[in-house]
Amino acid sequence: MSASQVDAAVSSIAGAIAKRTPSMSFPLAIVGIHTAGVPLAIKIRAELEKLGLESSFGQLDIALYRDDAGLGTGVPVVHGTDIAFEVDGARIVLVDDVLFSGRTIRAAMDQLMDFGRPALVELAVLIDRGHRQLPIQPDYCGMRVETSPTDHIKARIDLEGAGSSVFLAKR
Repeated sequence: MSASQVDAAVSSIAGAIAKRTPSMSFPLAIVGIHTAGVPLAIKIRAELEKLGLESSFGQLDIALYRDDAGLGTGVPVVHGTDIAFEVDGARIVLVDDVLFSGRTIRAAMDQLMDFGRPALVELAVLIDRGHRQLPIQPDYCGMRVETSPTDHIKARIDLEGAGSSVFLAKR
């Protein structure tokens, strides 16, 4: 994806979130998952603001919630979690760059529940590449890409200019 394609996907995701919002009475919060999910969440939230929707913002670092933590994958890099809003009763849109096995999202939901009980949790991803190991599906998706399990997708989300991109590396 080029920068313009990323921006179009972000606008589409924000539009879909906004479309569902009038039927819901829960306060809206956009929560990015470190690392690339955080700048993507910032961009989605900015688009929602352009559409006249206010939302809280948060970020999750799931490093210590991963099911592979301590399995010889090295010392986890911790970026920090910031949830400075009331989770109880909120509509939370979790945001990540790439959905693959579903394990990152499971870890994010585990951590989110430590902050309270949301009314609703939805998932927004830029890329859905399939190959799920858990029954997790996105509510909002920028693009679905057919990959092999050994392929790698790298998303770069640039907040300052036109440097956003998504690359697929075949292996």
